[in-house]
Amino acid sequence: MSTFLGQSIELLLVEDSPGDVLLTQEALADSRIANRLHVVEDGERAIDFLMKRGIYTEAVRPDLIMLDLNLPRKDGREVLQFIKSNPDLTTIPVVVLTTSRAEEDILRTYKLHANCYITKPVDMNQFCSVIRSIEDFWLTVVKLPHKK
Repeated sequence: MSTFLGQSIELLLVEDSPGDVLLTQEALADSRIANRLHVVEDGERAIDFLMKRGIYTEAVRPDLIMLDLNLPRKDGREVLQFIKSNPDLTTIPVVVLTTSRAEEDILRTYKLHANCYITKPVDMNQFCSVIRSIEDFWLTVVKLPHKK
C-alpha cells in the first residue's frame, strides 16, 4: 500500500446519506493507497471540521474533499464557496459528488472553483467504481500540494 509523502491520505467526505457514506467506505477499504476517511453529514460540520472548531479541534487538514451539494443546515455550494474563498483552504481539491444533473449546478460549482463535478450513479457497483476512479485519479495521478 503506497502513501503520500510517507503519510496516509486524509479524505473528507461531506455527505448526509448514510448509504452513500457506507458505499464510499467500502469502495475505499480495498485501496492501494493508505487513506483515512473522515465523514461529516452537513455543511456546518464541514466548516467546523475545516476550521477545527467545536468537536473538531483535533481535525486534520484533508488532502481531498468529496462534497455533496444537497446538504442540511448549509448546502454544499455554500461550503464550496467558503473553502475556495479561504486562503488557508483554497488549495484543497474539492470533488463535487452529487445526484444533481442540473446544468445550473454544474456551472455554479465550477464558477465557485470546484476541481471537478461528478454525478452519482444510482447503481451500487457503478457508485463504487466512481469512488475508486476518484481515488485512482486524485491520489495516484494528480500531484497534490504538500500539507502545511
